[in-house]
Amino acid sequence: MNTCNNTHPGDSAFRNLFFVGAGGIGMANLERYFLSKGHNVAGYDRSPSQLTAALQQEGVEITYDDCEDCIPEPFRNPDDTLVVFTPAVPESSRILSWFRNNSFEVVKRAALLGKITRSTKAICISGSHGKTTTCSMTANILRGSTVGCNAFLGGILRNTGSNLVLSESSPWSVIEADEYDRSFHHLSPTIAVVTSTDPDHLDIYGNEEGYLEGFAHFTSLIRPGGTLLLHTGLKLIPRTQQGVNVMTYSGGPEGDWHAEDICFGNGSLTFTLAGPENLKIPGIEVGVPVEINIDNAVAAAAASIMAGAAPEDVKNGLRTFRGAKRRFEIILDGRDGSTALLDDYAHSPNEVKASIRSVKKLYPGRKVSVIFQPHLYTRTRDFAPEFAEALSEADEVIMPEIYPARELPIPGVDSMLILNSVSSPSKCYCERKDLLNLIKNSNFDILMTLGAADIDRLLPDIETILKKKHNA
Repeated sequence: MNTCNNTHPGDSAFRNLFFVGAGGIGMANLERYFLSKGHNVAGYDRSPSQLTAALQQEGVEITYDDCEDCIPEPFRNPDDTLVVFTPAVPESSRILSWFRNNSFEVVKRAALLGKITRSTKAICISGSHGKTTTCSMTANILRGSTVGCNAFLGGILRNTGSNLVLSESSPWSVIEADEYDRSFHHLSPTIAVVTSTDPDHLDIYGNEEGYLEGFAHFTSLIRPGGTLLLHTGLKLIPRTQQGVNVMTYSGGPEGDWHAEDICFGNGSLTFTLAGPENLKIPGIEVGVPVEINIDNAVAAAAASIMAGAAPEDVKNGLRTFRGAKRRFEIILDGRDGSTALLDDYAHSPNEVKASIRSVKKLYPGRKVSVIFQPHLYTRTRDFAPEFAEALSEADEVIMPEIYPARELPIPGVDSMLILNSVSSPSKCYCERKDLLNLIKNSNFDILMTLGAADIDRLLPDIETILKKKHNA
């Protein structure tokens, strides 16, 4: 077998790696990681995006045709090519089937990530919401400290323009622990964080009990001598091994780690971090000053301190944190009276509700319009009433068709299942292809796009339209 020399922790013995679903945000950081280690990297995705364009510029060879003949020649030998896929890729993929039928080693993305956690000290951050921002905050703290880290993020860290943070010397890795398809069961954490356990992915787990069982199993994977950092108030009953330290946290007054002296106003958000053994770090400023980030900042600070970061590292990392793309991202701030434009990946009812409430607190007294793109037929079916209640927090709701991702349609399940129950003063259905025309012909005060689908691909055009309207 031809192998790549100079292997590193979590490195692959294969010279070539081919990623099926190469444009996924979670795949991109692994592609970048193995490029940095000197491997040849290629992949397939169904359509181009800003992310795939960036990856191609960095050296990843990507095809957009699901055809075995489009696999580059260097990646057609099973002796020196590892194939990595994401569960979002359908089993009917011709490229994936070709690799499987021709004796290639084919592994899930999570299995490759798990190998990295077993060869490093891993901070694995899980939860139905909050994990991407908490991961990104942790990475920003550690990368600016003497501890350092390799970080594999589920969003683009705006401080660096990448979802990968690299360190040649740090023993620490920061991993977004994704519960979809039980992916986080491949990991081996030194420090595990659970931010939330609101039921999701019931197409995988069946019901809330099954979902909580998935998280319980994740906590059993923490190494002896490690730590579980658990948000207060969760239904989860941990199943940690003997020798694992269990601690709690919150953005309020409860928990081993918590926030005190919270001050919100004049465009800033500060608090005092309180921790074990009478630890107090006053004057922590959150770089993205929205209320939902207090919990995330407490968890990130606690995990970073346990990894060896100093109090000043925590303060600097949180103060300079610019956010992760699509996590309460302020694209146009609207402070001059123009339309404000914000985008958030919120895709569970509690996330949607928290996001809308945060934007209303950030812009008190102004009309908040939300474009929410439902993601998955199963999620819409399972949580339609909860989504309707959450979206009703907005003054206006605009909703396109469901983004199916990997799923086939379910009879009787469409966007109207949610929209019909929304009680906002104004609401309408608008197909995705007509959204830009609707925006051109409407006047908005605060406009927010929400959801885990692909509505973010319209944001450059939406931003251009709103700027032109303001300058007209």
